[in-house]
Amino acid sequence: MAKKSMVVKAQRKRDRVSNAIAAGVKPKKASQAYNCCLKCGRTRGYFRIFGLCRICLREMLRKGEVPGVKKSSW
Repeated sequence: MAKKSMVVKAQRKRDRVSNAIAAGVKPKKASQAYNCCLKCGRTRGYFRIFGLCRICLREMLRKGEVPGVKKSSW
Protein backbone atom coordinates (compact mmCIF):
# COMPACT_ATOMS: atom_id res chain seq x y z
CA MET A 1 0.00 0.00 0.00
CA ALA A 2 1.04 3.55 -0.61
CA LYS A 3 1.91 5.90 2.17
CA LYS A 4 -1.05 7.86 3.45
CA SER A 5 0.86 11.11 2.88
CA MET A 6 1.26 10.33 -0.84
CA VAL A 7 -2.47 9.73 -1.24
CA VAL A 8 -3.31 12.94 0.62
CA LYS A 9 -0.79 14.91 -1.45
CA ALA A 10 -2.22 13.59 -4.72
CA GLN A 11 -5.76 14.38 -3.55
CA ARG A 12 -4.75 17.93 -2.63
CA LYS A 13 -3.14 18.43 -6.03
CA ARG A 14 -6.24 17.07 -7.81
CA ASP A 15 -8.46 19.42 -5.80
CA ARG A 16 -6.25 22.40 -6.58
CA VAL A 17 -6.26 21.66 -10.31
CA SER A 18 -10.01 21.03 -10.44
CA ASN A 19 -10.69 24.30 -8.59
CA ALA A 20 -8.48 26.16 -11.02
CA ILE A 21 -10.27 24.60 -14.00
CA ALA A 22 -13.64 25.50 -12.48
CA ALA A 23 -12.45 29.09 -12.11
CA GLY A 24 -11.51 29.14 -15.81
CA VAL A 25 -7.74 28.98 -15.38
CA LYS A 26 -5.92 26.38 -17.48
CA PRO A 27 -2.92 24.57 -16.00
CA LYS A 28 0.41 25.60 -17.53
CA LYS A 29 1.15 22.08 -18.67
CA ALA A 30 -1.16 19.16 -19.33
CA SER A 31 1.07 16.94 -17.23
CA GLN A 32 0.37 18.95 -14.07
CA ALA A 33 -2.90 17.13 -13.53
CA TYR A 34 -2.46 13.39 -13.04
CA ASN A 35 -4.69 10.60 -11.83
CA CYS A 36 -3.92 8.11 -9.12
CA CYS A 37 -5.65 5.14 -7.56
CA LEU A 38 -8.19 6.06 -4.87
CA LYS A 39 -7.35 2.98 -2.83
CA CYS A 40 -3.54 2.82 -2.85
CA GLY A 41 -2.32 6.01 -4.56
CA ARG A 42 -0.55 4.27 -7.47
CA THR A 43 -0.20 6.52 -10.52
CA ARG A 44 0.65 3.89 -13.13
CA GLY A 45 -1.80 1.39 -14.58
CA TYR A 46 -4.77 3.65 -13.75
CA PHE A 47 -8.28 2.94 -15.10
CA ARG A 48 -10.32 6.12 -15.35
CA ILE A 49 -13.67 4.34 -15.45
CA PHE A 50 -13.13 2.80 -12.02
CA GLY A 51 -10.68 5.29 -10.49
CA LEU A 52 -8.41 2.41 -9.48
CA CYS A 53 -5.04 1.00 -10.50
CA ARG A 54 -4.88 -2.37 -12.25
CA ILE A 55 -3.80 -4.21 -9.10
CA CYS A 56 -6.57 -2.89 -6.84
CA LEU A 57 -9.11 -3.31 -9.63
CA ARG A 58 -8.15 -6.96 -10.07
CA GLU A 59 -8.43 -7.63 -6.33
CA MET A 60 -11.84 -5.97 -6.15
CA LEU A 61 -13.08 -7.83 -9.24
CA ARG A 62 -12.07 -11.19 -7.76
CA LYS A 63 -13.99 -10.37 -4.57
CA GLY A 64 -17.03 -9.19 -6.58
CA GLU A 65 -16.95 -5.68 -5.12
CA VAL A 66 -17.24 -3.85 -8.46
CA PRO A 67 -20.87 -3.73 -9.67
CA GLY A 68 -21.67 -4.62 -13.27
CA VAL A 69 -18.56 -6.72 -13.91
CA LYS A 70 -18.60 -10.51 -14.05
CA LYS A 71 -15.83 -13.06 -14.30
CA SER A 72 -15.80 -14.45 -17.80
CA SER A 73 -15.97 -18.16 -18.46
CA TRP A 74 -15.96 -20.02 -21.76
